[in-house]
Amino acid sequence: MPLFISYSHTDKDFVDNLAMQLVARNVHVWLDRWEMHVGESIIDKVQQAITDASALLVVLSPDAVASEWCRKELNSGLIRELEERRIVILPVLFRDCDIPIFLREKMYADFRTNFDEGLRTIHEAVAKVTNEWRNRLEKPNWHTDWGIDWGYVGGRLVINLTMIEVPESQPYSVLTLISLLPAPDSQRWYKRMVKEGKGDVARNLIIAAFSEALSLIDHKILLEDQFPQHASIPFSTAYGDFLGNITTRLLGTDTGRDVLFYTAQQIAGINEQMKKVVMPPKGK
Repeated sequence: MPLFISYSHTDKDFVDNLAMQLVARNVHVWLDRWEMHVGESIIDKVQQAITDASALLVVLSPDAVASEWCRKELNSGLIRELEERRIVILPVLFRDCDIPIFLREKMYADFRTNFDEGLRTIHEAVAKVTNEWRNRLEKPNWHTDWGIDWGYVGGRLVINLTMIEVPESQPYSVLTLISLLPAPDSQRWYKRMVKEGKGDVARNLIIAAFSEALSLIDHKILLEDQFPQHASIPFSTAYGDFLGNITTRLLGTDTGRDVLFYTAQQIAGINEQMKKVVMPPKGK
Protein backbone atom coordinates (compact mmCIF):
# COMPACT_ATOMS: atom_id res chain seq x y z
CA MET A 1 0.00 0.00 0.00
CA PRO A 2 1.17 3.55 -0.67
CA LEU A 3 3.03 5.98 1.54
CA PHE A 4 0.88 9.10 2.09
CA ILE A 5 2.79 12.40 1.99
CA SER A 6 1.35 15.23 4.09
CA TYR A 7 2.81 18.67 3.28
CA SER A 8 2.16 22.34 2.65
CA HIS A 9 1.90 23.27 -1.02
CA THR A 10 4.45 26.00 -0.31
CA ASP A 11 6.98 23.14 -0.08
CA LYS A 12 5.83 21.40 -3.27
CA ASP A 13 9.18 21.63 -5.08
CA PHE A 14 10.95 19.81 -2.24
CA VAL A 15 8.11 17.30 -1.92
CA ASP A 16 8.08 16.57 -5.66
CA ASN A 17 11.81 15.84 -5.55
CA LEU A 18 11.45 13.66 -2.45
CA ALA A 19 8.52 11.74 -3.96
CA MET A 20 10.39 11.11 -7.22
CA GLN A 21 13.44 9.86 -5.31
CA LEU A 22 11.24 7.46 -3.33
CA VAL A 23 9.49 6.22 -6.47
CA ALA A 24 12.90 5.57 -8.03
CA ARG A 25 13.56 3.31 -5.02
CA ASN A 26 10.34 1.34 -5.68
CA VAL A 27 8.31 3.05 -2.95
CA HIS A 28 4.64 3.57 -3.86
CA VAL A 29 3.70 7.10 -2.76
CA TRP A 30 0.35 8.90 -2.61
CA LEU A 31 0.68 12.58 -3.45
CA ASP A 32 -2.49 14.65 -3.80
CA ARG A 33 -1.40 16.44 -6.99
CA TRP A 34 -0.60 13.08 -8.58
CA GLU A 35 -3.76 11.29 -7.52
CA MET A 36 -6.57 13.87 -7.48
CA HIS A 37 -8.72 14.66 -10.53
CA VAL A 38 -11.07 17.51 -11.33
CA GLY A 39 -14.50 17.05 -9.73
CA GLU A 40 -13.42 14.56 -7.05
CA SER A 41 -14.13 15.20 -3.38
CA ILE A 42 -10.86 16.29 -1.75
CA ILE A 43 -12.03 15.32 1.73
CA ASP A 44 -13.24 11.85 0.72
CA LYS A 45 -10.20 11.11 -1.41
CA VAL A 46 -7.67 12.22 1.20
CA GLN A 47 -9.50 10.47 4.03
CA GLN A 48 -9.52 7.19 2.10
CA ALA A 49 -5.85 7.58 1.17
CA ILE A 50 -4.87 8.11 4.82
CA THR A 51 -6.92 5.09 5.87
CA ASP A 52 -5.33 2.86 3.22
CA ALA A 53 -1.75 4.11 3.55
CA SER A 54 1.00 1.99 5.06
CA ALA A 55 2.36 5.12 6.75
CA LEU A 56 2.18 8.92 6.67
CA LEU A 57 5.26 10.91 5.74
CA VAL A 58 4.76 14.30 7.43
CA VAL A 59 6.89 17.08 5.93
CA LEU A 60 7.51 19.69 8.64
CA SER A 61 8.06 23.36 7.87
CA PRO A 62 6.64 26.65 9.25
CA ASP A 63 3.93 26.61 6.56
CA ALA A 64 2.99 22.97 7.21
CA VAL A 65 2.77 23.48 10.99
CA ALA A 66 0.53 26.52 10.45
CA SER A 67 -1.73 24.69 7.99
CA GLU A 68 -5.07 23.53 9.43
CA TRP A 69 -5.31 20.92 6.67
CA CYS A 70 -1.89 19.46 7.56
CA ARG A 71 -2.89 19.34 11.24
CA LYS A 72 -5.98 17.33 10.35
CA GLU A 73 -3.89 14.86 8.35
CA LEU A 74 -1.42 14.57 11.22
CA ASN A 75 -4.22 13.98 13.74
CA SER A 76 -5.66 11.23 11.55
CA GLY A 77 -2.27 9.54 11.44
CA LEU A 78 -1.81 9.84 15.21
CA ILE A 79 -5.22 8.24 15.79
CA ARG A 80 -4.21 5.32 13.55
CA GLU A 81 -0.92 5.02 15.43
CA LEU A 82 -2.73 4.75 18.77
CA GLU A 83 -5.34 2.30 17.47
CA GLU A 84 -2.92 0.03 15.60
CA ARG A 85 -0.08 0.28 18.16
CA ARG A 86 2.60 0.61 15.51
CA ILE A 87 4.59 3.33 13.79
CA VAL A 88 2.39 5.21 11.32
CA ILE A 89 3.82 8.77 11.38
CA LEU A 90 7.27 9.33 9.84
CA PRO A 91 8.37 12.96 10.41
CA VAL A 92 10.52 14.78 7.85
CA LEU A 93 12.12 18.07 8.95
CA PHE A 94 12.46 20.19 5.82
CA ARG A 95 12.76 23.66 7.41
CA ASP A 96 13.19 24.83 11.01
CA CYS A 97 9.82 25.11 12.72
CA ASP A 98 7.98 24.58 15.98
CA ILE A 99 7.56 20.78 15.89
CA PRO A 100 4.07 19.66 17.05
CA ILE A 101 4.16 18.39 20.63
CA PHE A 102 3.04 14.86 19.73
CA LEU A 103 5.98 14.47 17.33
CA ARG A 104 8.73 15.80 19.58
CA GLU A 105 9.57 12.38 21.00
CA LYS A 106 9.96 10.89 17.52
CA MET A 107 13.22 10.71 15.63
CA TYR A 108 12.88 12.59 12.35
CA ALA A 109 14.62 12.53 8.98
CA ASP A 110 16.57 15.79 8.76
CA PHE A 111 16.65 17.36 5.28
CA ARG A 112 17.69 20.87 6.41
CA THR A 113 21.34 20.59 5.41
CA ASN A 114 21.85 17.32 3.54
CA PHE A 115 19.16 15.96 1.19
CA ASP A 116 20.96 12.68 0.47
CA GLU A 117 21.43 11.86 4.16
CA GLY A 118 17.81 12.69 4.90
CA LEU A 119 16.69 10.51 1.98
CA ARG A 120 18.79 7.59 3.23
CA THR A 121 17.25 7.89 6.69
CA ILE A 122 13.67 8.06 5.48
CA HIS A 123 14.16 5.23 2.96
CA GLU A 124 15.36 2.94 5.74
CA ALA A 125 12.37 3.86 7.90
CA VAL A 126 9.92 3.47 5.02
CA ALA A 127 11.21 -0.02 4.19
CA LYS A 128 10.30 -1.24 7.68
CA VAL A 129 6.66 -0.17 7.42
CA THR A 130 5.89 -0.69 3.72
CA ASN A 131 7.45 -4.09 2.89
CA GLU A 132 5.00 -6.80 3.90
CA TRP A 133 7.03 -9.52 2.18
CA ARG A 134 9.99 -9.70 4.58
CA ASN A 135 10.26 -9.29 8.35
CA ARG A 136 11.24 -10.84 11.68
CA LEU A 137 9.01 -12.45 14.31
CA GLU A 138 10.45 -11.86 17.76
CA LYS A 139 9.50 -13.72 20.94
CA PRO A 140 11.26 -13.83 24.34
CA ASN A 141 13.07 -17.12 23.61
CA TRP A 142 13.36 -17.16 19.82
CA HIS A 143 13.07 -15.16 16.62
CA THR A 144 12.08 -16.13 13.08
CA ASP A 145 13.34 -14.37 9.96
CA TRP A 146 11.02 -14.84 6.99
CA GLY A 147 10.56 -13.78 3.39
CA ILE A 148 8.04 -14.36 0.61
CA ASP A 149 8.65 -14.44 -3.15
CA TRP A 150 6.60 -15.55 -6.14
CA GLY A 151 6.86 -16.44 -9.80
CA TYR A 152 5.92 -19.01 -12.41
CA VAL A 153 7.45 -22.47 -12.83
CA GLY A 154 6.41 -24.27 -16.00
CA GLY A 155 3.57 -21.77 -16.40
CA ARG A 156 2.22 -22.41 -12.90
CA LEU A 157 2.17 -19.81 -10.15
CA VAL A 158 4.30 -20.59 -7.09
CA ILE A 159 4.30 -18.47 -3.93
CA ASN A 160 7.32 -19.36 -1.79
CA LEU A 161 7.64 -18.65 1.93
CA THR A 162 10.99 -19.22 3.66
CA MET A 163 11.38 -19.18 7.47
CA ILE A 164 14.40 -19.63 9.73
CA GLU A 165 13.58 -19.99 13.42
CA VAL A 166 16.51 -19.35 15.78
CA PRO A 167 16.13 -20.23 19.49
CA GLU A 168 18.02 -17.72 21.64
CA SER A 169 19.69 -20.29 23.91
CA GLN A 170 20.03 -23.34 21.64
CA PRO A 171 22.79 -24.27 19.13
CA TYR A 172 20.39 -25.12 16.30
CA SER A 173 17.88 -23.48 13.97
CA VAL A 174 14.80 -24.65 12.06
CA LEU A 175 14.46 -24.07 8.31
CA THR A 176 11.01 -24.21 6.72
CA LEU A 177 10.29 -23.94 3.00
CA ILE A 178 6.67 -23.58 1.88
CA SER A 179 5.28 -23.52 -1.66
CA LEU A 180 1.68 -22.45 -2.30
CA LEU A 181 0.28 -23.79 -5.58
CA PRO A 182 -3.07 -22.86 -7.18
CA ALA A 183 -5.61 -24.99 -8.97
CA PRO A 184 -6.35 -23.84 -12.55
CA ASP A 185 -9.37 -21.70 -11.55
CA SER A 186 -7.36 -20.08 -8.76
CA GLN A 187 -4.52 -19.26 -11.15
CA ARG A 188 -6.94 -17.58 -13.56
CA TRP A 189 -8.29 -15.48 -10.67
CA TYR A 190 -4.75 -14.55 -9.63
CA LYS A 191 -3.77 -13.50 -13.14
CA ARG A 192 -6.90 -11.36 -13.39
CA MET A 193 -6.03 -9.68 -10.08
CA VAL A 194 -2.48 -8.98 -11.29
CA LYS A 195 -3.82 -7.50 -14.53
CA GLU A 196 -6.02 -5.17 -12.45
CA GLY A 197 -3.00 -4.07 -10.41
CA LYS A 198 -4.10 -6.08 -7.34
CA GLY A 199 -1.39 -8.72 -7.19
CA ASP A 200 -0.42 -7.74 -3.63
CA VAL A 201 -4.06 -8.04 -2.54
CA ALA A 202 -4.33 -11.52 -4.08
CA ARG A 203 -1.15 -12.76 -2.40
CA ASN A 204 -2.30 -11.40 0.96
CA LEU A 205 -5.62 -13.21 0.60
CA ILE A 206 -3.82 -16.47 -0.23
CA ILE A 207 -1.47 -16.21 2.77
CA ALA A 208 -4.40 -15.39 5.08
CA ALA A 209 -6.38 -18.42 3.84
CA PHE A 210 -3.35 -20.68 4.29
CA SER A 211 -2.85 -19.38 7.83
CA GLU A 212 -6.49 -20.06 8.67
CA ALA A 213 -6.27 -23.61 7.31
CA LEU A 214 -3.17 -24.36 9.44
CA SER A 215 -4.76 -22.85 12.55
CA LEU A 216 -7.88 -24.98 12.17
CA ILE A 217 -5.79 -28.17 12.44
CA ASP A 218 -3.17 -26.61 14.77
CA HIS A 219 -0.47 -27.80 12.40
CA LYS A 220 2.92 -28.69 13.91
CA ILE A 221 5.86 -30.89 12.88
CA LEU A 222 8.04 -33.12 15.09
CA LEU A 223 11.72 -33.01 14.11
CA GLU A 224 13.76 -35.96 15.40
CA ASP A 225 16.92 -35.78 13.24
CA GLN A 226 18.53 -33.94 10.34
CA PHE A 227 16.17 -35.37 7.74
CA PRO A 228 13.49 -33.00 6.42
CA GLN A 229 9.83 -33.59 7.24
CA HIS A 230 7.17 -32.96 4.59
CA ALA A 231 3.47 -32.13 4.68
CA SER A 232 0.89 -31.11 2.08
CA ILE A 233 -2.07 -29.02 3.21
CA PRO A 234 -4.99 -28.33 0.83
CA PHE A 235 -6.85 -25.07 1.48
CA SER A 236 -9.41 -22.88 -0.22
CA THR A 237 -10.12 -19.20 -0.72
CA ALA A 238 -13.33 -17.64 -1.96
CA TYR A 239 -11.72 -17.67 -5.42
CA GLY A 240 -10.50 -21.26 -5.69
CA ASP A 241 -8.38 -24.06 -4.24
CA PHE A 242 -4.68 -24.18 -3.37
CA LEU A 243 -2.13 -26.67 -2.04
CA GLY A 244 0.51 -25.80 0.52
CA ASN A 245 3.64 -27.98 0.43
CA ILE A 246 5.73 -27.71 3.62
CA THR A 247 9.30 -28.90 4.18
CA THR A 248 10.88 -28.41 7.62
CA ARG A 249 14.30 -29.51 8.88
CA LEU A 250 16.76 -29.00 11.73
CA LEU A 251 20.10 -27.27 11.16
CA GLY A 252 23.05 -26.87 13.50
CA THR A 253 24.21 -28.87 16.53
CA ASP A 254 22.46 -32.11 17.48
CA THR A 255 21.31 -31.70 21.10
CA GLY A 256 19.87 -35.21 21.32
CA ARG A 257 16.38 -33.78 21.80
CA ASP A 258 13.37 -33.75 19.49
CA VAL A 259 12.05 -30.36 18.41
CA LEU A 260 8.37 -29.56 17.87
CA PHE A 261 7.93 -26.83 15.25
CA TYR A 262 4.60 -24.98 15.49
CA THR A 263 3.89 -24.22 11.83
CA ALA A 264 0.42 -22.77 12.43
CA GLN A 265 1.72 -20.40 15.09
CA GLN A 266 4.53 -19.15 12.87
CA ILE A 267 2.33 -18.54 9.82
CA ALA A 268 -0.29 -16.81 11.97
CA GLY A 269 2.40 -14.46 13.26
CA ILE A 270 3.59 -13.71 9.74
CA ASN A 271 0.02 -13.08 8.59
CA GLU A 272 -0.51 -10.61 11.44
CA GLN A 273 2.69 -8.75 10.58
CA MET A 274 1.60 -8.50 6.96
CA LYS A 275 -1.82 -7.14 7.94
CA LYS A 276 -0.16 -4.35 9.92
CA VAL A 277 1.44 -3.17 6.71
CA VAL A 278 -1.50 -3.68 4.37
CA MET A 279 -5.02 -4.93 5.08
CA PRO A 280 -6.39 -6.54 1.89
CA PRO A 281 -9.86 -5.23 1.01
CA LYS A 282 -12.73 -7.66 0.62
CA GLY A 283 -14.06 -8.61 -2.76
CA LYS A 284 -12.68 -9.54 -6.14
